[in-house]
Order: sequence, then C-alpha cells, then structure tokens
Amino acid sequence: MAKLHAARASEVAEFDGAKRRASDPPSDLGNEATQAISSALRPLLADVFALYVKTKNFHWHMSGRHFRDYHLLLDEHADQIFAMTDDIAERARKVGGTTLHSISDIAQYQRLRDNNAEFVTAEAMITELRSDNQELVRSLRATHEICEEHNDVATASLIENWVDESERRVWFLSEVVQPGDMGDRTYLRHG
Repeated sequence: MAKLHAARASEVAEFDGAKRRASDPPSDLGNEATQAISSALRPLLADVFALYVKTKNFHWHMSGRHFRDYHLLLDEHADQIFAMTDDIAERARKVGGTTLHSISDIAQYQRLRDNNAEFVTAEAMITELRSDNQELVRSLRATHEICEEHNDVATASLIENWVDESERRVWFLSEVVQPGDMGDRTYLRHG
C-alpha cells in the first residue's frame, strides 16, 4: 500500500510539474509584449487569409486574352500568400499569445475588403490586388514596429521577408496594369 501511495504521489508531482511547465510562457518577451505582438498578428493573419481567398477568387474567375499569364501569376501569388499563414499563427503561439480560431474570426479581424462581385474585369482584378498588397505592406511595417518595440527579433525577421515578397507582388501587378493596353507596351533599348 505504501508503494501505491508513493507511486500516486510521484504521478501527482509529475502532473503538477508538467502543468506548471505548460502554463509558463513559451517566450521571455513578457506579458505586455505577448499581448501587443499577438494582438498585431491576429488582424495581420486575417488580412493574409482574406488576400489569399481574393487572389484565388480572381485566379478562378480570370478571363480575357491574357488569361493564361494572369491565371498563372495569381496562382503563384496565392501560394506565396498562403505560405505566410502558418508562420504568422505559429509566431503568435510561440510568443505566448493566441491566434484566429475560425472563419468568423477572420471576418471580425480582417481589414482588407472582400470582393463578391459576379464579374470583375481582368484590369480591375489586378488593380485591386495591387492595392491590397500595398495595404498589406503597410500593415506588415506597422507590425514590424511593434515587434521592434518589444525586441521580438524573430517575428521582425519573418516580417522583413514578407514585406519583400509583398513588394514583389505589388511590382509585378503594377507592371501588368499600365496605362493603355494592360501591359502590352514594349520598350526598345537603343545601344
């Protein structure tokens, strides 16, 4: 009987120790930093999901004489955008915060607007995605500032890469939407 009580006491102590370890914050950034960073990452993640869905929507509904090029471009962009989602959510958890739980959470926190129109021209799609990606860059920079304030170098480093990727998408989309004939201009170099 004494062995049984000793074994039970050992199990309880082990459980209590595991419970304490599980409740310890996973990061040394502190509660204020955890709250600020995870609060900034939540709407950022919602925007990234919203931009991903819009990019796929436009990819699926693209039409016109540049269909193939735009269809493939938007698919590439959507893959890149979606790749950000897990990293953003996991950073919130790594610093000790929480993240989105559902589609309704995304709708609650997203700042980028949806587009539910039945028909959108190719030019309007590209223009809207360019604007949304520019807005995402601004949000990424604002979140980067919060991370710098709290010395969260890991999240700041990830954000720097996402800014570069997003600026590249803006650049590509800007080059497609040129005055005139949707990017059909050709420049000749004279040497």
